[in-house]
Amino acid sequence: MTISAKSTCFHCGLDAPTGINLSVNIDNQQRPMCCVGCQAVAQAIVDAGRADFYQQRDTFSETGQDVVPEFVKQLYAYDHPDIQKQFVVQTGEHDKEASLILEGIVCAACIWLNEQYIAALPGVREVCINYSTHRAIVRWNDSEIKLSQILEAISHIGYKAHPYDAAQQQELFEKERKQSLRRLGLSVALGMQIMVFALALYTGDWWGIEPSIKQILHTSSLALTVPILLFCATPFWQSAWRDIKHRQLGMDVPISLGLIVSFLGSVYSVWKGQGAVYFDSISMFVTFILAVRYFELMARKKTAESTEALLNLRPNMATKITPQGEEAVPVVELKVDDKVLILVGEAVPTDGVIIEGKSRVDESLLTGESRALSKNISDVLVGGSMNLDSPLQMRVTHIGQDTILSTILNLLERAQGEKPKISQLADRIATRFVSVIVFLAIAVGLYYGIYIDGFASTNWIGIVVAVLVVTCPCALSLATPAAMTIAIGRLSQIGLLIRTKQALETLERADYFAFDKTGTLTQGQLQFECVVECQNIEKEQALAIATALEKSSEHPIAQAFLNNPDDIGELMSVAHIENQVGAGLSGEIDGQCWYLGNADYIAKQTGLVLSSKVSELLENNNLQAATIICLANMQKAYAVFILQDKIRTGAKVLIESLQSMGKQIVLLSGDHNISVQLIAKQLGIAKQQVHAELKPEDKLSYLKTLQQQGSIVAMIGDGINDAPVLAGAQVSIAMGNGTQLAATSADMVLLNSDLKQLKQGISIAQKTMRIIRQNLIWALVYNMFAVPLAVMGYVQPWLAAIGMSLSSLFVVLNALRLRRAK
Repeated sequence: MTISAKSTCFHCGLDAPTGINLSVNIDNQQRPMCCVGCQAVAQAIVDAGRADFYQQRDTFSETGQDVVPEFVKQLYAYDHPDIQKQFVVQTGEHDKEASLILEGIVCAACIWLNEQYIAALPGVREVCINYSTHRAIVRWNDSEIKLSQILEAISHIGYKAHPYDAAQQQELFEKERKQSLRRLGLSVALGMQIMVFALALYTGDWWGIEPSIKQILHTSSLALTVPILLFCATPFWQSAWRDIKHRQLGMDVPISLGLIVSFLGSVYSVWKGQGAVYFDSISMFVTFILAVRYFELMARKKTAESTEALLNLRPNMATKITPQGEEAVPVVELKVDDKVLILVGEAVPTDGVIIEGKSRVDESLLTGESRALSKNISDVLVGGSMNLDSPLQMRVTHIGQDTILSTILNLLERAQGEKPKISQLADRIATRFVSVIVFLAIAVGLYYGIYIDGFASTNWIGIVVAVLVVTCPCALSLATPAAMTIAIGRLSQIGLLIRTKQALETLERADYFAFDKTGTLTQGQLQFECVVECQNIEKEQALAIATALEKSSEHPIAQAFLNNPDDIGELMSVAHIENQVGAGLSGEIDGQCWYLGNADYIAKQTGLVLSSKVSELLENNNLQAATIICLANMQKAYAVFILQDKIRTGAKVLIESLQSMGKQIVLLSGDHNISVQLIAKQLGIAKQQVHAELKPEDKLSYLKTLQQQGSIVAMIGDGINDAPVLAGAQVSIAMGNGTQLAATSADMVLLNSDLKQLKQGISIAQKTMRIIRQNLIWALVYNMFAVPLAVMGYVQPWLAAIGMSLSSLFVVLNALRLRRAK
């Protein structure tokens, strides 16, 4: 009986899933399967030459689910919505994003294989993997493919993936560390004994040695080398075999080939009783590689510590206030609008708003802000911050992946996973370099075997092994990711988050730094100085109209109106609000259209010319850094609001530092020229570099002009209000608080209020790129000299092992210097 169904499993008859290919070629036709179990059974039947089974059967077979490994069965739990709340971010209607841990990664080729394989799955939108932390950021369409299917697909190519969990990653690190130490310890112990035998053999070549003694020493070395290859070198064999199965040449392929060739050649020499043996080189090679990978593992652990420190801020339990009293509940069970009690010394469990109490809160690990912040009723509390003084009651506003802490972690993970251009180039070179090395080693072996010593001699073996070993491009693959990961972690400690892969690379090359004024060089916490020019309207009524117009805005000016202590009663209802970014806004109140903004905006909308009055007010009142806002309708101007701001901490230090580096500074602002010039004078910005009363499109046009002249422009501004200008710069930095993280599209976000941290961030970016260049130059120069010397036979296998190991170790240790960067 022949059974065929387009939408059912050809093996067992169950429904076949859509969006993932589990088919098997049976009788030259792709037959659909419902699961990996049926696929495995069907493929086994075909491989055994029993495909005619499907022609002869008279009913469907039993499902193959029972052959699915327990690990794969457990993956389906990750599709449950309640479980996904803890680690999955909803980025669109059906699009989701998750951070995964990958087990089995040993080199850049592993990264390349996983990225290419996962990206090719139907429904996967994007994937980026960080080599240093072995973490992957995967974005997929949940209507096309499920997370469990992605995890299952990864298992098919020999790797294991699961959602990122700090505790689990620490367990994996610890498990890997202990296993590495066991392998390294045995390799050192046996290798030392082999070296003792080798020393006796080397001295025997000088002073003579009995052939029988020599044979005993060779045989003993062979016996000690076997456990080194069978146990200590197991990771090399597993990785190399996995790469070969998937037609890739990873970095463990030349290592494994070198070990095999040197071991078989040595066994042949022992059997013949003559020729060179390389047991000492094998043991030394394995020992050095294991030692370097152990140091690399510890370096990866250190790079993950900054992220883990943020994760550890999140408490497991919270005190929930219910009608029945206080109740300790897991944080994951909290819901929006729940009431929570936070005692002194406790961490805030999730984001919320204070409804009772007053205290100081430490947000230093989140934002890098060293000062404790005073919090009162209606102030926002960030999950993970620490309550210092008094008990607080809070209403929960955000949970799970919607919290500020989760947003920060997601940004860190994405930044660490993305690769700048220089890293992508290094990866491409490294993956192709392995192929070149393997073919070069074959060519060298044939040349020496045919034209020099002949294959009967074993001298060619040492040269081939040296070529395979000395040129292994581990250093090239480690050069960029090690430095980038440490730098991003270091920047997060000072409150500077990286959002895009090119940010550090471009920031280091920027020669023009353009600043906005309000909220950037100034604190952006505007306060009322006075209200003047009130005509036919009470001061309170003017404030009420202005506040009603500003109630839906995020601009610092709006916050000044909304936080005004004067009692203006209940906010008026406003219809048809229109906001012109950087100028002003309008709205209809009780049938009357009102306009609120700077003098130019009022003139454009109403025809009323107020610029001379504004200049007169500023000069007469000697107001520094003042912002003038006018309220008018179509008939006349009713009020002028004067708001004062203060220069942000560290602004002058940052400007002076950039100028000392030879960077050009320009100030672009929409505020009145007099107030902008006053701020510029205090900060030491040249008058000709100050441009005031600019609309957003004017700022963008100015940036374009600089870029056309060949300048690389870094724009520093308000993350939301300066969005068009930030998008137009080659690299942009937003002055953001946590609530703006999801909204801003800037390349970098400074979470705290101290601009000195930005100075430190620029310094770290410069040092990072300098270290990356040092690592790449070292790796290239090393191989440039090592390859010819190995080909000419001047490099012994043991020396090649030392050279390759020290090259990789240099790159890792050089990158670790960034942990102390200031």
